[in-house]
Amino acid sequence: MPLRPSLQRERVAWAEEALLVGVDEAGRGPLAGPVVAAAVVFPPMCRAVRGLRDSKILPARVRRVLAERVRSRALGFAVGAASSHEIDRLNIRVASALAMHRAITALLRTDRLTGRPYRILIDGLPLPEVGYPHDALVDGDARCQSIAAAAVLAKTVRDRLMQRLAARHPGYGWETNMGYGTEEHHAGLRARGPTAHHRRSFEPIAQLALF
Repeated sequence: MPLRPSLQRERVAWAEEALLVGVDEAGRGPLAGPVVAAAVVFPPMCRAVRGLRDSKILPARVRRVLAERVRSRALGFAVGAASSHEIDRLNIRVASALAMHRAITALLRTDRLTGRPYRILIDGLPLPEVGYPHDALVDGDARCQSIAAAAVLAKTVRDRLMQRLAARHPGYGWETNMGYGTEEHHAGLRARGPTAHHRRSFEPIAQLALF
């Protein structure tokens, strides 16, 4: 049985009269497109979002419904991204941290969070490059409501972006594979070569003598 993300860590923060900011990213592994991060904070003493799970096990239709629930229930949320060019220049780890930094910065600038104490909890292992003091939680998207909510938002936003890019760059299957290395995507690379949105530091694109 998959874990159900709980409000346990949020309640610890609320008991200390602080808010918990959950942060996660989507798109570390694809061959094309940006990495997208989201930051979400729920109001104190709220109820769990029904149906929220690890975004990786949810169908796209369910993710979209849950994303709307998160937006309506959250005290605040924000999204940040790092482009394929930034991924190539910085590496995917640092670019992911940059996307998280941008999402957190945008969230903390909202009126509802101004002057309020908060704690930041990111999915996975600590990332000093995020640039904000934080704690980290392995499998956080399966264990913590705020991180699970951030993961759903990040994945939903990135999927929508890749579907829009697919209309401009047909032949790679981005409308369904979201930039991951499927056979259709590899076939498109062999036939058309990489686009400006491909991560040229990633294999197998780095092996293609096409640029």
